[in-house]
Amino acid sequence: MIYNALSIAGSDPSGGAGIQADLKSFSAQGVYGMAVITALTAQNTTGVSQIHKPSPDFVAEQIRMVAADVRIDAIKIGMIADTVIANAVAEEVGALSDVPVILDPVMIAKGGAPLLAEEAMSCLCEELVPLADILTPNLPEAAALLNKKTAQNKDEMFQQAKELLTLGPRAIYLKGGHFDGPYSPDLFMSKTEMRWFEATRLQTKNTHGTGCSLSAAIAANYAKGLTPEQACATAKAFITAAISEADSLTVGTGHGPIHHFHHLWA
Repeated sequence: MIYNALSIAGSDPSGGAGIQADLKSFSAQGVYGMAVITALTAQNTTGVSQIHKPSPDFVAEQIRMVAADVRIDAIKIGMIADTVIANAVAEEVGALSDVPVILDPVMIAKGGAPLLAEEAMSCLCEELVPLADILTPNLPEAAALLNKKTAQNKDEMFQQAKELLTLGPRAIYLKGGHFDGPYSPDLFMSKTEMRWFEATRLQTKNTHGTGCSLSAAIAANYAKGLTPEQACATAKAFITAAISEADSLTVGTGHGPIHHFHHLWA
């Protein structure tokens, strides 16, 4: 059986992040990918120059049309841009029963451009986070959700993961890639389970779209019936390998993409 995963996110015309990265991750994990576009960006590996947002009604209609015709086995939510789009996504996704949701609270692009309006933060926390089976923030995103300073060590990371659970998601996958030093620990936590994913930091500037790709890979593996912890473990291994092979690609002059199809291309 082939499973179906839906990404609700922004578009990256350079192919490294957003919808394009999600569809690559879905395919690389053996899942059929679908996409609802919440924003069009003009960007490349060096940064974002413009963002164009469709109407919230159009975003909602995309979700309705897919759901009316295609079985959705998991949903990944990424860039939501602003409050009205966030509300539309929350309403439509909330109306779908028994579909696991992986929420990646995308706020800032790799080059520093804001991807979430400040006024949308409360909607994100109140409307979308409680829908999440797994919430996948990085350290700055976790701090923003909690209105705290960014965690500087594993103890603070552990405490912030516990606090994030009180916002309503069933589990947290907190990414530690923003730590300085040779290691990049990630933390999976639910009310009943906890697991650290320890990894040596890979020396490459080509990490564009890592967060998008990871959350999409988690969604794909969740769609296939893995437990939350298993889905996270499988996705972590996939992303680590994709980063390790990123320098074999020659895409752009800035932060290039990871290699989603490292295991398929010669």
